[in-house]
Amino acid sequence: MTVKVVVDSTSDIPDQIARELGITVVPTYVVFGGKAYRDRLDISEDELYEKLVSDSVHPTTSVPSPQDFADVYNRLAQETDCIVSIHPTSKASGVYNSALMGKELVAGKCHIEVIDSLLVAMSCGIIAIAAAKEANAGANLERVIEVARKSIPRMHLLVMLDTLKYLVRGGRLGKGYGLLGSVLKVKPLLTAREGKAALVGVARTKANAVKRLYDFPAGFSKVSDIAVSYTTDRDEAQQLAEKIKARFPEATFYLTRVGPVLGTHAGPGGMAVIVREAEEQ
Repeated sequence: MTVKVVVDSTSDIPDQIARELGITVVPTYVVFGGKAYRDRLDISEDELYEKLVSDSVHPTTSVPSPQDFADVYNRLAQETDCIVSIHPTSKASGVYNSALMGKELVAGKCHIEVIDSLLVAMSCGIIAIAAAKEANAGANLERVIEVARKSIPRMHLLVMLDTLKYLVRGGRLGKGYGLLGSVLKVKPLLTAREGKAALVGVARTKANAVKRLYDFPAGFSKVSDIAVSYTTDRDEAQQLAEKIKARFPEATFYLTRVGPVLGTHAGPGGMAVIVREAEEQ
């Protein structure tokens, strides 16, 4: 039986790719005024960013329940005896722990490997895509797990935000960081370091920040995958992606939009470049 790959909606895997590879996506939740919306199903990206700017109350986010995961695992257990479930860093999200509890609810029905990627967004998505491709090629469970786990240290990302205020509001960064972007009028640049968001620099202008994103993949000797992710400005992201693609024509490329749950913390005007280094031969 083919190993099945599960992710949550914060992986930002484009719907078409998930369908083609048979990746199951478990929705996370955005909560406005006490009402929970399933990420991308009950609320779109455009609706989220409009509410984020116009509503005085900052939304919260919620992870899928253990039962949400158990329902997915139970359904897939009718098709396979092996599941690999890949999720964002447990140091910034409760999704991984919820998936572990969901696994316990279906104990014995099939083998379920839950992986903490220590990453976020399409960084996690690229790992899941690599694992699903391996599974669809006929790899056994051990090989699919190996591909996923070996990809984790080879993933790198650089994120440009218009402001840090949404990360601060959501509790992902300390309040002192709120001055950056909003008061000092600079563009913050962040990465994921040991599973947590880390500020790695600032750019005085947006053009300089975008240039940093463009140059980011060149810092690695060889890349296999590159993704450009954005929150609100698709045209700008498309232009950046085309420029990077011309520089790295052999890499597999993805253009993805940050979904509502992660968008709650990133805010409008955000963009990121994600790199998966090629495995050494």
